[in-house]
Amino acid sequence: MTVIDAQQLVKRYRTGGQTLEALKGIDFALEPGEFVSIMGPSGSGKTTLLNILGLLSTPTEGRLVLEDRDVTDLGDRKRTLLRKRSIGFVFQHFYLLPTLSAVENVEVPRLFDRDRNRRARARDLLTRVGLGDRLDHRPDQLSGGQKQRVAIARSLINDPMIVLADEPTGSLDRETGRQILDEFRRIADEQDVGIVAVTHDELVNEYVDRTVHLVDGSLGREQVDA
Repeated sequence: MTVIDAQQLVKRYRTGGQTLEALKGIDFALEPGEFVSIMGPSGSGKTTLLNILGLLSTPTEGRLVLEDRDVTDLGDRKRTLLRKRSIGFVFQHFYLLPTLSAVENVEVPRLFDRDRNRRARARDLLTRVGLGDRLDHRPDQLSGGQKQRVAIARSLINDPMIVLADEPTGSLDRETGRQILDEFRRIADEQDVGIVAVTHDELVNEYVDRTVHLVDGSLGREQVDA
């Protein structure tokens, strides 16, 4: 089953009395356990595409299918519920709450759920990403790589089918970036989670199954990595 299938996506914005076409008929599909990078210069439409795939934005034209369900025209409430259930997000700047411990930050997406196992699940995820000894540390007590691992654990708390990562290595040094990419690769391989990483970092391409290039809102060449 294809976990996400975007067909002929077009996104237009009105700005300053003009129409900007950010995406120009994009086709993109993601399989379970597949790790894909999306690369391109600034302004090429990478973040716009990621936002549509993550149900944070809607296309002007085209069709988006998530887990065999057409979600193109869902209302805000249904989109929010589906996003929570099926999609995890990892951001370049982590967005951890500074007053919460690592385990509490991982729990945040489930704070309003009646889930007795929430704390145990958060602890298990942090242990799996190598932070079993940092459960009670606040963000200011963690390194950049450790913060990103907390963010990865948080993205998995709802057992998503898809993880979307926006510049996941952009704030990290080379060695830490490799550790984070190893973690993404393991999650894709062992948990069958589809991962999409928007990035400028060529290092990411050493870990992915294929690389999609966006240029001026259109798909360029696609590279399948060995």
